Amino acid sequence: MQRTAILLTNDDGIDAPGLVAMHQAISQWIQISGNQDRYDITVVAPDRGRSECGHSVTTTRDLAVTEVQSRWFAVDGTPVDCVRSAMTVLCPNASLVFSGINAGANLGVDLLVSGTFAAAREAALHGVPSMAVSHYRRPDVPKTWDHTGRWLKPVLDSFFREVMSTGNFDVGMTANDSEHRPGQLWNVNLPAIDPDTDLPPMFDCEVERKPMQRAGTLKDPPEVLAKSQSATGSEPMSRRVERQPIQIQSDFHGRPRSSGTDVERCFSGNLTISRISPYPA
Repeated sequence: MQRTAILLTNDDGIDAPGLVAMHQAISQWIQISGNQDRYDITVVAPDRGRSECGHSVTTTRDLAVTEVQSRWFAVDGTPVDCVRSAMTVLCPNASLVFSGINAGANLGVDLLVSGTFAAAREAALHGVPSMAVSHYRRPDVPKTWDHTGRWLKPVLDSFFREVMSTGNFDVGMTANDSEHRPGQLWNVNLPAIDPDTDLPPMFDCEVERKPMQRAGTLKDPPEVLAKSQSATGSEPMSRRVERQPIQIQSDFHGRPRSSGTDVERCFSGNLTISRISPYPA
């Protein structure tokens, strides 16, 4: 039997504990389900934290890749760079992609800036079923990872069952295909509750569309730059130039939320699953 290739990535970097937790969760699921001889896992992740970089990519230079341990690769690029590097070179036969576990929730309009979600979305655009996993955090709840495999097991059960039942499992898409089908794209968020909880309630829900409220502050004092170059860069100008920082603040935990959306459900202590189209509109 040909083994199925699973790709793992994230946006917190190759050394992030959430990536290790994701690897362990998938490995545990494979073992419990009796599929040890069916799947291979390859990790391709940024060489350092790349949070909130969205769907950005590197196009002006080559990417450097380092195999830090067997089947674990660090790429000096964004999460989307990692997926592209994997699907073209490092793990070209990837049939499933998991991105995470992100240290912090990715809910609602967060998805527009989330590198975790962007990595999963990139794979789904190429026909590969993908899942982004994030963990909501609060200061009053221990930030541990050992429980995540237990919480994710029913999610993985549903994901693998649905992917296989719909036939959206074998990639094999080429430029000659008459019709391109995107892969399934799930966005999963674990709640910030007692990690000793056996299993949090699980809900399928829509993504919150209300943006987060923000306030900006112009900070004092300004930094004075004595000189600045002319537009042509040929001669210095004598005019006074001030550079002043702007601080933009928001209340993540107090953000707007509508009943039944991913934000409201996750903030209420539930595990949320949102099935999303990878296309821009």
